Amino acid sequence: MPATETLQAMQQHIERLTRRIDDLESASAVRSLQYKYGYYMDKGYYNETVDLFSDNAEIRFLNGIYKGKAGAHRLYCDWFRDLFAGGHNGPTYGFLLDHLLVQGIVDIAPDGNTAKGRFRCFMQGGYHETRKERIPGFPDQCWEGGIYENEYVREGGVWKIKLLNYNMLWQANYAEGWAHSAVHLPPLSKTYPDDPRGPDELVEMQKVWPHTRSVPFHYNHPVTGRPTV
Repeated sequence: MPATETLQAMQQHIERLTRRIDDLESASAVRSLQYKYGYYMDKGYYNETVDLFSDNAEIRFLNGIYKGKAGAHRLYCDWFRDLFAGGHNGPTYGFLLDHLLVQGIVDIAPDGNTAKGRFRCFMQGGYHETRKERIPGFPDQCWEGGIYENEYVREGGVWKIKLLNYNMLWQANYAEGWAHSAVHLPPLSKTYPDDPRGPDELVEMQKVWPHTRSVPFHYNHPVTGRPTV
């Protein structure tokens, strides 16, 4: 092989390896980003949670769509922080909301600057018996499970959450367990500004347990290459 062709082949090989390394590092960064989201949610760091999103992000929660940083602030700070922590940012005495994220699957797009990820969420929530303040209708001990099908974007070299699509699949009180369903948060009914904490848009509320809804997969079958429906 002529020297010029050999050099060209080496350069192409280096480019492929460079791209492969970047994809691997990006997948690790996206996975870390999502796991850090879970840790911030655990301890009520709602300001820090909002900072994980891109400026034009979208959040889908229950039957609402929250748009941009303003929508993220309404959801996490105006609603969650006020509801669960009385407006306090950070750990709150006697309140548990462990937000466990597992089975992370991340795929980097061919453009190298966008990605999709699927994560399973398992939550344990409730109050210690010594806590006096209570949220009306919220149980002392409860479980929740769901699936995230998210999108991410790299802006200025930093990976951020572009779409947070949380699909709550089941809720249950601790004592009765998941053999008995219990919905602790009702569907949203008003949009912003009619509801100062409301979403920008309302969509149809998806069915939850005992319905066994399958959240669409962002990836094809790894062996057959066919989509899973």
